[in-house]
Amino acid sequence: MTSHTLHFIKNAIVVAIGIWLSACGESPNSHAPATVDNNINYPIESGGALINAMTGEPSGLISMIAGESASAAISSNIFNSLLKYDKNLELEGDLVASWQISADQKTITFKLKPNLKWADNQPLTSADVLFTWQAVIDEKTASPYASDFQLVKKAETPDPLTFSVTYDQAYAPALDSWAGLQILPKHLLLGQDLHTSAFVRKPVGSHYYKLDNWAHGENLKLSRNANSVLGQAKIDKLITRIIPDNSAQFLELMADNIDLMGLDPIKYSRIIPARPELQQKLALYKELGNSYTYMGFNLKHKPFDDVRVRHAINYAIDKQEIIDGVYLGLGINIASPYKPGTRWSNPALTPYPYDPAKAKALLKQAGFVDTDGDGIVERDGKPFAFEIVTNQNKEREKSAVLIQRRLKDVGIDVKIRAIEWASFISRFIKTGDFDVVVLGWGLGLDPDQFNIWHSSQQAPGQFNFIGYNNPTVDKLLEQGRLELNPDKRMKIYHEFARVLLEDSPIVYLSAGYGLTAINKRVKGIDNPAPPAGIGHNSHEWYIPTPLRRNEISAH
Repeated sequence: MTSHTLHFIKNAIVVAIGIWLSACGESPNSHAPATVDNNINYPIESGGALINAMTGEPSGLISMIAGESASAAISSNIFNSLLKYDKNLELEGDLVASWQISADQKTITFKLKPNLKWADNQPLTSADVLFTWQAVIDEKTASPYASDFQLVKKAETPDPLTFSVTYDQAYAPALDSWAGLQILPKHLLLGQDLHTSAFVRKPVGSHYYKLDNWAHGENLKLSRNANSVLGQAKIDKLITRIIPDNSAQFLELMADNIDLMGLDPIKYSRIIPARPELQQKLALYKELGNSYTYMGFNLKHKPFDDVRVRHAINYAIDKQEIIDGVYLGLGINIASPYKPGTRWSNPALTPYPYDPAKAKALLKQAGFVDTDGDGIVERDGKPFAFEIVTNQNKEREKSAVLIQRRLKDVGIDVKIRAIEWASFISRFIKTGDFDVVVLGWGLGLDPDQFNIWHSSQQAPGQFNFIGYNNPTVDKLLEQGRLELNPDKRMKIYHEFARVLLEDSPIVYLSAGYGLTAINKRVKGIDNPAPPAGIGHNSHEWYIPTPLRRNEISAH
């Protein structure tokens, strides 16, 4: 959506919208394209520019380091992985023509497609895949995804088209992990620091698009890559504007200066349906995403190390109030860190109910009492007060205000700080210098969440930044990675979710819908959307010549 999430992939399938293109601005005075006539069957043709917007700027375009949706949004148009998911969420080759799994399930042999090239015309071979694997497991890279690939005990390149990996034990998410790792060019990065290399801002990839220009704080411009390993996309240019304010984005959408954006529920449910001229111009899409919003405790800070305090706060927050008031009902109250309705989501679990009386009783058990009658509980003479930090995102800020009000009802004093995305990550998340955050997780298709919850994943830049440490959860996550039987694996993750709910290291706020508006000048969008979402075939989208902006103005 318009918000940023920390992007725990596995392969978080980067399909359309909140997670991809972005755009540069067009002059408000430019020649407007023709009005879309929805009765005309326009011919499929190549060309044109698609303009999108992002609320926050990528920290860099090597996603194995960045680990956030802003980076994945852009880099997924520039780099390929070995495998990818098709529209029905079945694995297929991306860079590879085929793959074979050994009888003992420990070795995977990938056969690359012949004659692959980077955008700079250099050959793309198995040496690049080996280099990327070595880079992601290198301690100096400090990738939040390293643990997936450290399980490979041996990687080999018997010839330029063959790459094989062998694990000590069969690893259930193995194929999924290779669908999530974007392959980097060895000839441009060998011997370089992946954090400081100029490549981070001027990448060379192999996918449908290449980066032409990145104007800091303004836009990123991509154009079609003539050497794309998958052939040519229909649209010539993808332009991504950096517009931090969602309302400003919407004004640009209404003014025809951007073509698509993720919407908040008010715009989706109320504003666009109430304006016939917007309904004529914009197509609306709604999909249950693979993400959720949560409030997370820094478990290394007192009193959040006390499970009674975490339970009290969970009972004190009215999640349905947030879903109804902030998301206009376009959200689901959840009790598990998995997409509702999937086999991994434990149907036996129920969310913590709103119960302020129980919250007060638990706080009292934990030693928090209002001794001076000011309405705020204290322990050892110190009032219970903390700060919620979140990024500049209206839904998260509004959620924090409702949380603040409900926690005050049980005697907890909360302040709120909303900060720009890049600063939020560098100042608070990577340093662990926070009490409580309101954030989102964008998840992949495999249920393995080792990177988020295992106690070993707490170094700066890794995903367990709340400092969660539970030996039972560690053991379940380790078992889940090695279990190949889907039914047994499901039971492991159901138990993992049960323990997590009981332990309450985070408060689930809601699983939300992806709400998207796309200008009807953009054709070729699958409707209804397949399981992979509307963006699965964005390379096939096209803009008919009569509906394009003046090429001079789409700058």
